[in-house]
Amino acid sequence: MKTISCMNIEENFLCSSGGEIKLYKKGELIYREGDHALYYYQIKEGKVKLNNYDEEGKEFIHNIFGPKQSFGDSMLFVDKFYPMNATCISPVEIIRVPKELFLKLIKTHPHLSLEMNACLSQRLYFKAIMLHNMASLNPASRLRGLLDYLKSYHDDECENCFQVELTRQQMANLIGLRIETVIRTLKKMEKEGNISIRDRKIIY
Repeated sequence: MKTISCMNIEENFLCSSGGEIKLYKKGELIYREGDHALYYYQIKEGKVKLNNYDEEGKEFIHNIFGPKQSFGDSMLFVDKFYPMNATCISPVEIIRVPKELFLKLIKTHPHLSLEMNACLSQRLYFKAIMLHNMASLNPASRLRGLLDYLKSYHDDECENCFQVELTRQQMANLIGLRIETVIRTLKKMEKEGNISIRDRKIIY
C-alpha cells in the first residue's frame, strides 16, 4: 500500500458516490478558517494552498496541493472548525463529496478506510518529525524537517524530484528563521548535494 499523505480516489468512483465537480477561480476561497467541514475535496486540475494570517496580516502557507491530491480530510472525522483557509492559486476543478456520503463510502469500502488511516498516520508521523527538527538550533535541521514534511504529501516513489512551491520568505516564516539564514543554509545544502536549485526553484 502506498502511503502518500493525500487520498487519491478514482474520479468516476467519487462521482458515482454522490460527488460533484465544482469550478473555482484563482484567488477564490474553497473554505475559510472557522468553517465546519462539509465535504471531501479532491483536486482534478489546478493548485490549492492552505494558509492563514496572524494579527499583523502576515500570511503563513502550510502546504500547496495539486491534481489528484485531497486536502482537509482529517476534519471530516472531528466536530471542529477548519484551522486554516483553502485558497485557489490558479483556476481549480475539484471533485467534492458531501461529508455524510463520503463517510458512508469509506464504511462500505474498507480498503478506502485503510488507505485513509495510512494517509492520516503518515501526516502525523511527518508532522512530529518536523516539530522535532524545528526545536533544533541548527538551521539545516529545521529546513530538512520542513522539506520532509512537504514532500510527504507527494508520491514517495519520487526521488530527488520534489519541487518546493514555497518562497524563501514563506519557508523562513514557517520555521522561525531570518530569510538571510534560509538563503545561506539552502546554498550550503546545495553544495552538500542535499538539494538542487533550478531557476531559483528548490528540488528535494
